[in-house]
Amino acid sequence: MSKQDYEKNEYDDSQDVEKSLNRVNENIWDIPMSHDSGMNVPGRIFLSEKLLGTIDRETIDQVANVAKLPGILDYSMAMPDVHMGYGFTIGGVAAFSPEDGVISPGGVGFDINCGVRLMKTNLRKEDVVPHMETLTENLFRKIPSGVGSTGQFKVTDEELTQAFLHGSQWAVEAGYGIESDTKNCESYGFMEGGSPDKVGTKARKRGRPQFGTLGSGNHFLEIQYIDKIYDPVAAAAYGLSEGQVSVMIHCGSRGAGHQICTDHLQTLNQAVKKYKINVPDMQLACAPAKSKEAQDYFEAMICGANYAWANRQIIMHWTREVFEQFYGKDTDELGMELLYDVAHNVAKYETHTVDGLKKEVYVHRKGATRAFPAGHPEVPPQYRDVGQPVLIPGSMGTPSFILKGGPASMSLSFGSACHGAGRVMGRGKAKDSMSGEAVRRELARQGVTVRADKVSVIAEEAPSVYKNSDDVVDVVDRLGIAQKVARLLPIGVIKG
Repeated sequence: MSKQDYEKNEYDDSQDVEKSLNRVNENIWDIPMSHDSGMNVPGRIFLSEKLLGTIDRETIDQVANVAKLPGILDYSMAMPDVHMGYGFTIGGVAAFSPEDGVISPGGVGFDINCGVRLMKTNLRKEDVVPHMETLTENLFRKIPSGVGSTGQFKVTDEELTQAFLHGSQWAVEAGYGIESDTKNCESYGFMEGGSPDKVGTKARKRGRPQFGTLGSGNHFLEIQYIDKIYDPVAAAAYGLSEGQVSVMIHCGSRGAGHQICTDHLQTLNQAVKKYKINVPDMQLACAPAKSKEAQDYFEAMICGANYAWANRQIIMHWTREVFEQFYGKDTDELGMELLYDVAHNVAKYETHTVDGLKKEVYVHRKGATRAFPAGHPEVPPQYRDVGQPVLIPGSMGTPSFILKGGPASMSLSFGSACHGAGRVMGRGKAKDSMSGEAVRRELARQGVTVRADKVSVIAEEAPSVYKNSDDVVDVVDRLGIAQKVARLLPIGVIKG
């Protein structure tokens, strides 16, 4: 089945969807509070008319359900890559007042701090294309992937505790990176306030053997090259040029994060009853932001986020080792410098302007990327005049993008942008409708080498099961939420 046929069959309620939305402009659609009783704020979806057919009524209802949570501010939002998720949609963003709002694991997800980091090199496309089969094979052997995969790095309980507390900074101090890595990273590679004692025994047991592993699903390591520069000034500030090779790493907190979420959901399911919170869907289990239950989850979630940053740091270190061994040069000679690392699934306590006043709020980003603009104090000094790098991955054979935080992000979306292309086909349907081996051959014909733990994963993650990444990125670019700097095309992919 083609992507067009799938969208025609799967989203034949597109007229009903459009009737549920009020068009604000060509890229903003609102769900009015009259859509469903109990909404405290409207919903807002950043979406082009071209992408309207990629969402269904259930996705709109999920956005509306989040709008019913206590203490939500402004809007329940969804990015252009939006699709159904657990609790919140994937691509969901919502901010809550610390006084009368809530914290909900459904607004973060099971894969806490699933995120992306991009490492630059001074290699050119012609330096790597002839060697892509060998490089991808070497990376595949070095970096474990797949369901339940375990790494070559076995940490002690004390090392795990330090990773929960200090994230990338711990990994660098342990010898898995260089000092500049933590400077070029969201939150400098870790969040303060984590409490390892809020992480259960099972989560620790699952997390200990999985450092340095990609995991499964849509996680990947991808060798890319820059084929187009949109913003020469920002590109120069980021050290980017056409033909330059980079490595993108997409993964998260593995079994540790999943178990942290699972454990605390059990508590928060009871907290809903304790605090008499009327949730429209128990996947939105939550507790008042100041409550012990919410803060226990938040402190454990921080540990999961820090684990993910450490995980990506170790994978990047091993990637450097593969390139060093292959090319016979060290990291400095190869220019293997981290451009940036962004979190996708996380809740953060941030300062935003609400009703004209600066306020501290809990921003939940579920499949959404922080996109702070030029001048924001949390953007690293080396990028502050330009804005935070925003990394938007494609899907194997499709482009990825480097953007910069745009001038409208703080006023429109609590400093948030999309996080990827967004699925339009479930994994089961993808496996039933196409052959992983056929997809691999087609990608090879396009000049993309793919290596995966199982060939079925290639079918599950085929480019056609995702929205067009150009279309998604164009929405946030036109809105000024995040603005295009460079486009990257894949040449070698390691799939989880």
